[in-house]
Amino acid sequence: MQSHLELGEAEARLAIEACAAELRRRNKVGSIAVGDRHGELIALLRMDSASLPSAGIAANKVFTSSRLRQPSGALGRAALAEGWDVHYHGDVRYLGWDGGAPVFYRDECVGSVAVSGLTGVEDLEIAEIGVNAILATLD
Repeated sequence: MQSHLELGEAEARLAIEACAAELRRRNKVGSIAVGDRHGELIALLRMDSASLPSAGIAANKVFTSSRLRQPSGALGRAALAEGWDVHYHGDVRYLGWDGGAPVFYRDECVGSVAVSGLTGVEDLEIAEIGVNAILATLD
């Protein structure tokens, strides 16, 4: 029998609130997604005035980050360096833009947090704030 830890609603709420607070502090808007260990959405927030595509992109960053157990931008950098298409993984939800960050707890990827709507660097910085908000409540 297998047993796995996984993010849930409570952790998703923590991450979204932390990321949204940081976006407001920076006087910016975006979309924030939190997914489980398989990359499936638990929660998604598209802030008022955030672009429509940012919501789908944030969801895809979560999918990529959770499935590959690494930041979503790592896939894009590997594809560029090695000359292959990110969609060779067999699912159109994979993307290689920065902004998706996996959550590791007890050496296991339990889900991911992603932000979209700013630069890749800012998206990742804010997603990591969400990850840290989750981790601060565990154990």
